[in-house]
Amino acid sequence: MSTLKDNLPSSASGAARVVAWILAIAIVVLSVVPGDLRPETELPHYLEHFLIFFLTGIAFGLGYRRNLGLLASLLFLFAGLVEIAQLFQAGRHARINDFLVDTFALWVGLICVALVKKLWQRFAKSNG
Repeated sequence: MSTLKDNLPSSASGAARVVAWILAIAIVVLSVVPGDLRPETELPHYLEHFLIFFLTGIAFGLGYRRNLGLLASLLFLFAGLVEIAQLFQAGRHARINDFLVDTFALWVGLICVALVKKLWQRFAKSNG
């Protein structure tokens, strides 16, 4: 029988959720502000996109581990909505390439979390 404690996220999971939502909000804000207000790094455009979305995928994967298939679908939708939102912002451009890089990065982040979890379980089982 499950207890209330079993249904509450661990502190690490809770922290990952906070980080995930902060990153998601940052992505939305940076995607809709005028281009001249968006900070830029020396990194190539697609690498910037990949890194922020990859980290977001990792954070969501750590925070919401139960149904990665559903999470992957929701993050796919998130990446699409971020690009669509740019259609309505002067000076911003929705790009299919950005959508593809963003979605790929989110999914790679989720896959990394799933692989590390599986490896950790195997390691713990063999040493336990």
